[in-house]
Amino acid sequence: MKSLQNFHKHFKSYGGVSTNLFLLLIIAFAIPMTSMAQTQQGVGIKGGLNYNANGDYFESINDNYRNPDRNVGYHIGLFGKIGDDIYFRPEVVFTSTKSDYDDDSFEMQKLDAPLMVGVKVLGPLSVFGGPSLQYILDTEFDGIAIDNVEEDFSVGLNFGIGLNFKKLGIDLRYERGFSENEATFLGNNGANVDRLDTRPDQLILSLSLLL
Repeated sequence: MKSLQNFHKHFKSYGGVSTNLFLLLIIAFAIPMTSMAQTQQGVGIKGGLNYNANGDYFESINDNYRNPDRNVGYHIGLFGKIGDDIYFRPEVVFTSTKSDYDDDSFEMQKLDAPLMVGVKVLGPLSVFGGPSLQYILDTEFDGIAIDNVEEDFSVGLNFGIGLNFKKLGIDLRYERGFSENEATFLGNNGANVDRLDTRPDQLILSLSLLL
């Protein structure tokens, strides 16, 4: 419920280009998924766990940095699939991740839109890869909301392997952001500006079900 409230608050705070791009993204996925519902492959639901670490955290006081410890998050969303031996699979996924920096933690909620192309290699086994669009909904570091994220929209890369048994599927993939995407905020002294890289670096384990 809190995540939905954060999404509503964050979405209302953005106008102009960001809002229009967000709406176009949703429409761009809704149309092909509706078409896929008429095919043999169709649409489905998915969910699972994210083993996540974001980029380094830099303290401006002495410019020291801390590497993130990985932590477990989750995701849930929709996907479409068309094709068999070679297939196209767009997804719209809500993701919540957490990274630990010593005694502090960075939490992020976002919408991911992977555009995957897959190939069957042996029986139920397939390999896939493609770009992943990301829209950041909300970020929080050590209990403090962060508004100064360099780019709300960013692009990364997904690739992995999957097993599909009729309507049920399981896949393991790796995601990495293409470029640094810093969030800036006031440090503990209230004066110096600290920086944290929000770029994703994660393993994603998913279960999926074709409807």
